[in-house]
Amino acid sequence: MIRVGIVGASGLAGGELIRLVSQHPELELAFLGGDSSAGRTPAQLHPGLRLDLGLVVERVTADALAERCDVVFLATPAPVSAELAALLADRVPCVIDLSGAFRIRDPRRHERWYPKATRSAGLADRFVYGVPELVGDQLAGAPLISVPGCYATAITLGLAPLTLGLGLNLRTVVVDGKSGSSGGGLQLRVPDLHPLRNGAIAPYAPTGHRHAAEVSDFLERGKPGTVGSLTMSAYGVSHVRGLLASVYAFTDDQVDGRELQRAYLRFYKGQRFVRVRRNTETLIPVPDPQAVLGSNFCDVSVLYDDEGGRIVVLAALDNLVKGAAGQALQAMNKRFALPEETGLTMQPVMPA
Repeated sequence: MIRVGIVGASGLAGGELIRLVSQHPELELAFLGGDSSAGRTPAQLHPGLRLDLGLVVERVTADALAERCDVVFLATPAPVSAELAALLADRVPCVIDLSGAFRIRDPRRHERWYPKATRSAGLADRFVYGVPELVGDQLAGAPLISVPGCYATAITLGLAPLTLGLGLNLRTVVVDGKSGSSGGGLQLRVPDLHPLRNGAIAPYAPTGHRHAAEVSDFLERGKPGTVGSLTMSAYGVSHVRGLLASVYAFTDDQVDGRELQRAYLRFYKGQRFVRVRRNTETLIPVPDPQAVLGSNFCDVSVLYDDEGGRIVVLAALDNLVKGAAGQALQAMNKRFALPEETGLTMQPVMPA
């Protein structure tokens, strides 16, 4: 059994990790870490988890994690992850960070979007950016893995067949993102109070989002296609889980709109967790976050707008599963040479 530690056990991503790890046949939950939640059980923190795991949340020490864990998941804010990763990097076989501390490799870009997450020299270069469908070989045996953000996962999976598959040079990419309230975690903010959030479409980041910077940072290291500018507007909606990224790509390269669907199907052939879908194939238009809730799937559709001269890519996922804990577990499976789908075979729950 692989011994697992989860730091940040009281948060939403931490709770989702507990749920998934406790059902994984090859994992043993060995350590739950936290600060203000120390001494409490998972069932006390997460009402849906009535589990007797024989564990309570403990205050975190590097010694305890190194002695008791084969892999540590950091479901902590970026500044905390940056500090803990430096302590654990050479003491735990595998550290998987769910924060933004190590997603952006370029130091100037990182400083702009995560100014409070001070990283040890050279540590960011050692992290593998953990999109399993795109960097699977790099995850095998990787000691340090950075899990992409929820929006970044949807956008990257949506764009990869165009840039990495078809080799298109995208002049401009504009992203319209809509996500539920769980994307903001459990911090108490007035705009997220139910009387204000329910029924709202709130433009909380209308002119920029750090996940767009993260995608640019990753795609710039890839080949053969390029992305000129990538900008994003993000909106909060009254859902709790799920997000939809509407990606509009403009290129001067020749595009055959009839071939796009086939190109996406080829690119993701054999990839269990990316479902390439026709927009009109079900009772409701897809991708729709409702159709992936509770699962590790990312649904992707691609269309060509002849009048606008744009490629339209739609990508939907559950931000707490494929956008966080599920993808972290998927990356861990590949790191330890387990079947990629182990512990992640749950189907979506709908209606939700």
